[in-house]
Amino acid sequence: MKTIFLGTPEIGVPFLEVLHKYTDIALVVTQPDRPRGRGMQISPCPVKERAAALGLKVLSPEKITDIEAEIKAAGADYGVAVAYGQFIKEHVINIPKLGIINIHFSLLPFFRGAAPVQHSLFAGVKETGVTAFWIDKGMDTGPVFLKRAMPVSPDDDCRTLFAKLIPLGCQVLAEVIEDIRTGQIKKTPQTIKMASRVSEDTMYPLNVELEDFPRPSSAPVIKKEDTILDFNNMSAVTIHNRVRGLACGPNARALIETPSGKDTVQIIKTSLCQTPPAGDFRPGAVIIVDKDGRILVKCIDGFLYVNTLRPAGKNDMRAADFLNGRGLKPAQIIFY
Repeated sequence: MKTIFLGTPEIGVPFLEVLHKYTDIALVVTQPDRPRGRGMQISPCPVKERAAALGLKVLSPEKITDIEAEIKAAGADYGVAVAYGQFIKEHVINIPKLGIINIHFSLLPFFRGAAPVQHSLFAGVKETGVTAFWIDKGMDTGPVFLKRAMPVSPDDDCRTLFAKLIPLGCQVLAEVIEDIRTGQIKKTPQTIKMASRVSEDTMYPLNVELEDFPRPSSAPVIKKEDTILDFNNMSAVTIHNRVRGLACGPNARALIETPSGKDTVQIIKTSLCQTPPAGDFRPGAVIIVDKDGRILVKCIDGFLYVNTLRPAGKNDMRAADFLNGRGLKPAQIIFY
C-alpha cells in the first residue's frame, strides 16, 4: 500500500524504517531545517536525513498546509505520524484515503499531548505503553487502532523508558500495517472515565495505578517552570519523579546556597532514601555524604539522595565530588 510518513526527531527514524520495509512510502514530511548541534548550523532533522538516505521524497514545510497539493498528489492510502511536531488540520488529515495514524507513547486517553513519557514519569505511574490511533481534529482524541501496555520500573527514567517504548511502538506499527493490509481496520473510541482518588496536582507516590489517575489527562510541552525543583514545597518522591522525567532534557534544576553565595545546579540523577535518619532537619539541608558519593537532602516530606548533578558550565559529576571541589561540608549547602 502507498503511505506517507510525518516525523522529525531521532525517535521517528525506526518507525520510518518499519513503514519503508512494509509499504511504499510516497512522501516523507518533516519540520524545516533548523540550527542544530554545538555550532548551531542549519541542518536537516534525523528523519529527513534517513529518508534521503533511503531515496525517499522529503518535504519540510513551515506549515503542512503549504504542501496540501503535494500530499494529494502522493495518492497515499494512509499516513503515519510519529513525533512530527506540528498540529495537523482536519482537512489535511482527510487527504489520505483512510486518514492518518499517530503512534503515541502512552495508553490513551492517559497523557494526551507532546510529552507523554515525561509526564508519565512525573506522575509515578507503574504502567504505560503505546497507542496507535487515528488522528482527528482534537489533541490525541481520535479512535484507537491498537494499544500495547508495558510496566514502568521505579528505576526507569526518560531515557530508559524511551528505549523500551520505541521497540514496542515499532511492533505496534508493524501490526497496524498488517491489519490494514488485510482489511482489519479498527476504530475504537477512547474510554473516558474520571478517577476520584488522584488529581493532577497531587504530589504523586511511585507506582500509581493508571485507573487511579485522571482520565483523560494532559501531557503538554515541557516548560522552564517544569524543570524547577522546590525542596521547601515538594516531597522527596515528587522531586525524584521530576528528575526521572527530565532525564532527556531539559534537566531538573535547583537553587543552592553555600557560604560563597547562591548558584543553580542541574540535578541529573536521584534515588529515594529507604532508611531516613533521625533528627529535625530543615527542608533543603544536606545531611550526609554516603560511601557511594551521594548526598542526602531533606525535603518537605522525607529525604532524597542526589546522586549526580551538573554545575553551570561543567560536566556531570557525583554530588560528593561537587562538595569536595568547593571545599564544602554537608552543613554548608542548602537546596531551595
